[in-house]
Amino acid sequence: MNQHHIAFIGGGNMATAMISGLLKQGFPATQIDVVEPFAEARELLQSHLSVAAQDQAGPFLSSATIVIWAVKPQSFKEAALQTRFYTRDALHISVAAGIPSDSIAKWLGNERVIRTMPNTPALIGKGITGLFARPAVTDADRQHTERVVSGMGQFLWLSNEGQLDAVTAISGSGPAYMFYFMEAMTAAGADMGLSREQAYQLAVATFIGAGELAQSSHEPPEILRQRVTSKGGTTYAAITSMDDSHIKDLFAKALHAAHRRAREMGAEFGET
Repeated sequence: MNQHHIAFIGGGNMATAMISGLLKQGFPATQIDVVEPFAEARELLQSHLSVAAQDQAGPFLSSATIVIWAVKPQSFKEAALQTRFYTRDALHISVAAGIPSDSIAKWLGNERVIRTMPNTPALIGKGITGLFARPAVTDADRQHTERVVSGMGQFLWLSNEGQLDAVTAISGSGPAYMFYFMEAMTAAGADMGLSREQAYQLAVATFIGAGELAQSSHEPPEILRQRVTSKGGTTYAAITSMDDSHIKDLFAKALHAAHRRAREMGAEFGET
């Protein structure tokens, strides 16, 4: 892996998380280039991570063996058309939501494309990333990609590209759902007499603990929930109230809305 030269197109939060993960694994900063149009972001990359950052694509990209696309979906096509002449022989890894790999391959003139869908806990190395590889991607390409994304947390390979839209709905957007429930728990705790700081601390610790308990358990979430829910008790009262309000159905409806939007983004920004 250390024989590679990696270029990032886009130097925002996700690119920063990936670069940080690579550096922690011992990848040399001198073998990383970033194209980032915003001066403030370039200065942060250079001062905090010691990587080279340029304001636009250029011949320096010709040395890149791996190119990581961390741009906004609506900017992808324009950036790809500016970059394609320098990166025809590279492996391309996309972090952009919704853009189909068919579009990416056409814009870049390259079939070695891997699409990924990480989530924001990647910023602290606690994320999970869905991965899909086009047929031209080699086993070595997959291994190199795993090295790149492992610094952000867990990863999961998918056999069908369409599944990435579900990953977007479940885990890509998922942290926002958790924060949404934390907001509600914090507000309710304050109404019950706790300070907002106390309620927030309790909410965050509860989400972290429940997640780690679920991860370490071999039992499904239904069983874990039932173990906390004694009939006639406080948890039972809360779950019954949520069931009466059809919260589970409404939450599933929200996830399907995210899934539909992921598909729409592919059609909207991935036109060839």
